Amino acid sequence: MFDKVLVANRGEIAVRVMAACEELGVDTVAVYSDADEEGGHVRYADEAYNIGPARAAESYLDHEAVIEAAEEADADAIHPGYGFLAENAEFAGKVEDVEGVTWIGPSAESMELLGEKTKARTVMDEAGVPIVPGTTDPVETAEAVDEFGEEHGYPVAIKAEGGGGGRGMKVVRSDDDVEAELESAKREGEAYFDNDSVYLERYLETPRHVEVQILADEHGNVRHLGERDCSLQRRHQKVIEEGPSPALTDELREEISEAARRGIGETGYTNAGTVEFLVEDDPERGPDELLGTDADFYFLEVNTRIQVEHTVSEELTGIDIVKWQIRVAAGEELDFSQDDVELDGHAIEYRINAESAGEDFEPTTGTVTRYDPPGRIGVRLDDAIRQGDDIGSDYDSLIGKLIVHAGDREECLARSDRALAEFDLAGVQTTIPFHRLMLDDDTFVDGLHTTKYLDGIDRERLAEGTERFGGDDEEASPDSERTLTVTVGGKQFDVRLEGEPVAGGRAASERVTANPSTDGSAGATAGTTESADTGADTTDPVDVDDGDGVVAAEMDGTLIGVRVDVGDAVEAGDTVCSLESMKMENEVTATRTGVVAERFVEKGDSVTAGDPLFRLDTE
Repeated sequence: MFDKVLVANRGEIAVRVMAACEELGVDTVAVYSDADEEGGHVRYADEAYNIGPARAAESYLDHEAVIEAAEEADADAIHPGYGFLAENAEFAGKVEDVEGVTWIGPSAESMELLGEKTKARTVMDEAGVPIVPGTTDPVETAEAVDEFGEEHGYPVAIKAEGGGGGRGMKVVRSDDDVEAELESAKREGEAYFDNDSVYLERYLETPRHVEVQILADEHGNVRHLGERDCSLQRRHQKVIEEGPSPALTDELREEISEAARRGIGETGYTNAGTVEFLVEDDPERGPDELLGTDADFYFLEVNTRIQVEHTVSEELTGIDIVKWQIRVAAGEELDFSQDDVELDGHAIEYRINAESAGEDFEPTTGTVTRYDPPGRIGVRLDDAIRQGDDIGSDYDSLIGKLIVHAGDREECLARSDRALAEFDLAGVQTTIPFHRLMLDDDTFVDGLHTTKYLDGIDRERLAEGTERFGGDDEEASPDSERTLTVTVGGKQFDVRLEGEPVAGGRAASERVTANPSTDGSAGATAGTTESADTGADTTDPVDVDDGDGVVAAEMDGTLIGVRVDVGDAVEAGDTVCSLESMKMENEVTATRTGVVAERFVEKGDSVTAGDPLFRLDTE
C-alpha cells in the first residue's frame, strides 16, 4: 500500500479521495490554486502545495506543476479525482514515467484507447456492444457534418473527443447551424480538454441515460456494480442520478450491465470506469410499464475515471469504489466475485450546484452565510464547504452532493423530501429548491423522464416552483416580511419577521421556540442572511442591455472567443463574444444595432460582472 497520495483535484471529490486514503492509513497531499488557498480540500489534507493562479490552465491543468508538487511532497501516488486531468492520457503517461510515483487510474494506453470517443466506439463495436450511428474518425469540416446530416438526418450531435458531462457537445438541428456549432464544439474541446477534435453521432430524441459502474484489476478480474440512471439533465449535464433505473426490467438491466462488462473485458482495462449507454424510451409507456429486452440501447462512451455519481453504486452495493481504485493501483486483487455483487434498495444523488434553476440554471456566486446540512438514517453528504466560504466562478458550480438510500424508490423519495427540506444553506443560490420541485413533479416521481425532459419543462413553472421551495428565482428585498410560528410557555404565536428567506431551507413550516421576556411579551429572535452577490443573473445566451452603448460582462468568467472588432457592424441579437463561467459557455449578445467603436478585451482575459467588453456607436 502507498504511504502518501497526492490528490490532483479540489472540492468535494478531493476530500472524498482523502477520506478513503485516511481509512487506509495513507497520508494525503492537496494541491491548490491562488483562489483555493482556504479551500475545504486544503483544510482536510495532511499537507498542501500551491500550484499557480486561479485560472485552471495555469494550476490544476498544469502537468508539470502537479508532478513537481508530488515530488516535493515525496508522494508515491497521484489520484486525479474527476474532471481536470482525470482523463488526460498525456498526463497519466507523464506520471507513469516518474520513478516512484504511481498513477491511480487506468493506464495511459487504456485512457487513450477508450477516452477518445471515436476509438472507444470502434472497440465496443468489435466487442459486439451496440453503438449509435456515427463517425469513427474525427470530423474537420462543416461539409462533413452536412454530409452526415444528409445521410442520417437531423438532429446531429457534434461531440468533443475529450468531452464529458455535456461539455464540448453541440446539437445541430439544420444545415443552417452547422458552421457555428462545429466551431463552438471545437472551441470548448480545446478550452476544457486541450483537444479540439470532434466526432458525430445521430442525436436520439427520447433517450434515457443509463450507465454501468465497472471495477477491474491487474489480475484479469472485471466486475460491474449495477447501473445508474442519469436521465434528469439540463444542457446535457446530470442533475439527479439514481439506481437502479426506475425504467428497466431486470432482464434489460442485466443485458446492459453484461454488455458493459464484456466490452471493458476485451480491452485489458484496469481500475474504476463507467460505461455509458443511451436507451430508447417509449414516450407512450405508463409508470407501471418497464422497458424490456426489446428496447434498443446504444453505447455512448467510457469515462476512464471515477464518476461524480459513484456514490449511488457505493450505497447500493456497500463497496467503497475509491478505496478499490487505490488498492487496484497498489496491485491488489478484487476480493469479490460478480455473484457477490448485490443491489440493496434504492439510492438517489442530488447535485447541489451553485446555480439558480429559476434563471435557467445560471451559475451563481456568493459567500456561504449559513451551512447546516441534513443527516440521520439513509442520508450521506459529500462536500468540502463550510460557513464563511466564498463560492466563486473560477471552477465548476458543483459544491456538494446529497445522497439518499432507502429500501425502495418510494421510501427513498420520501426520505429525500425530508432531507432536502432540512438542508439549510444560505448566502448563495443553489439547486436545492429545484430538487424539492422535482420531488413534487409527477413525471420524475413516476420515473418517466428522459434526458430531454428538463429542456421542455415550462420555464415559468420552473421559476415559480423553485421560488416556492426556497426563493431560488430571485433575491428577497431587505424589507420583505415572513411569518413564523413561535412557542412561548407552551402557547403558539405568529411572529412577523423582516428580512429575506433562507434559500433551500424550511419556509412555511419553520418554527422558533422563544422564552417569555420580563415584560410578559414574547421575545423571539430569528437570523437573517445577507443577500448573495450572484454576479450571474442572466440566461444562456446572455443578452446585454447596453443602454449607454457599452456591452458589459454580466457574470465573472473568461473570454474564450471574441467575434467582433472595432469597425464591425453589429445587429441586435448578434453574438459578440463567448464567456466561460463555471465551465459553461455563455454567448454574449447585443440588444441593439450599431458599430463597434471600442473593444476592451482579448481572448483569454478574465473579467468580472460589470466589466465593459465593447462600446457600440448606435447613432
